[in-house]
Amino acid sequence: MIFILPFVALALFPLVANFEVKNINLAVVDHDHSSFSARLIQKTASSGYFHLTRTTADYQTALHHIEQDDADVILEIAPGFEKNLMNYQPAEVLISTNTVNGMKGGLSSMYLSGIISDFSAEIRAEHLQSNSKLKANSLEIIPRYDYNPHLEYKYTMVPAILMMMLAMLSGFLPALNIVGEKEKGTIEQLNVTPVSKFTLILSKLIPYWVIGFIVLTICFLVAWMFYGMISAGGYLQIYLFAAVFVLAFSGLGLVISNYANTVQQAMFMMFFFVITFIFLSGLYTPVSSMPGWTQTLSRISPLRYMVEVLRFIFLKGSNFFDLKWHFAALCGFAVLFNGWAVLSYRKTN
Repeated sequence: MIFILPFVALALFPLVANFEVKNINLAVVDHDHSSFSARLIQKTASSGYFHLTRTTADYQTALHHIEQDDADVILEIAPGFEKNLMNYQPAEVLISTNTVNGMKGGLSSMYLSGIISDFSAEIRAEHLQSNSKLKANSLEIIPRYDYNPHLEYKYTMVPAILMMMLAMLSGFLPALNIVGEKEKGTIEQLNVTPVSKFTLILSKLIPYWVIGFIVLTICFLVAWMFYGMISAGGYLQIYLFAAVFVLAFSGLGLVISNYANTVQQAMFMMFFFVITFIFLSGLYTPVSSMPGWTQTLSRISPLRYMVEVLRFIFLKGSNFFDLKWHFAALCGFAVLFNGWAVLSYRKTN
């Protein structure tokens, strides 16, 4: 779990946990059969998102391929497409998308609409250049993405999955520690020793604190080897925040271990808290997109602060002072959970 799980998870999860949709099967109905319609079809097929599977003579045939799951999108080019473009008349195209899978259908339509708009701009620019007497005012919007210029989803997912692995290992393993000794009966040998509760809990935390650094280092190596990702803000800050985060999450695991009587109880309880914290962390849905009450509730998730910290440092190169409140929150969680673990541990003096 310590070595293989973070390596495999970080190598594979960003490739499958990706909201980009590619290899969309496209059926084309070309009623115009002109050079412009051929250029539009070629531009769509070469975009990297669409795979041209069918070219049909009529819309009903293309719709049949949709029903047979041989196509996902239909692009129908109306007669007179090239003629209308050259005469500044509306040139009609029809986009029909299979929205049984709503997200795939919506993104497919958006991609195809963007390609058609870009094609229209190309034709307009060519026509204006060839006819210098025609002049038209135009407004062009060029977006700039500072921290992820190509909008690659892996740069968002890799830091988040890295923290998810760190949370699972630093949470589940301590949760199974004390309760495992309860089932074996070895906990009684610890209870009769003169060691204080604080020292006993600290001795349980230190191994997982070290394990957290090992897991983090493995994840950094995988991010560099598989995705070429290097932290823009260095690694010392990340290790500092991770040290407090692992301390806090391991403390939560020990709290659960104190209250659980069996390994199964500890696993189910820890699974409940980990899943809840993951959904509130902004891993899948940005916190800003959540309802107001959910945004407030997300403040109880230590994973939210650590996911934000890693994304800010890894992608933006933020410094410690930009994230001082995140550090304060993680320290608060560490004091709360570890103090709770010491107080809730029932030791016979």
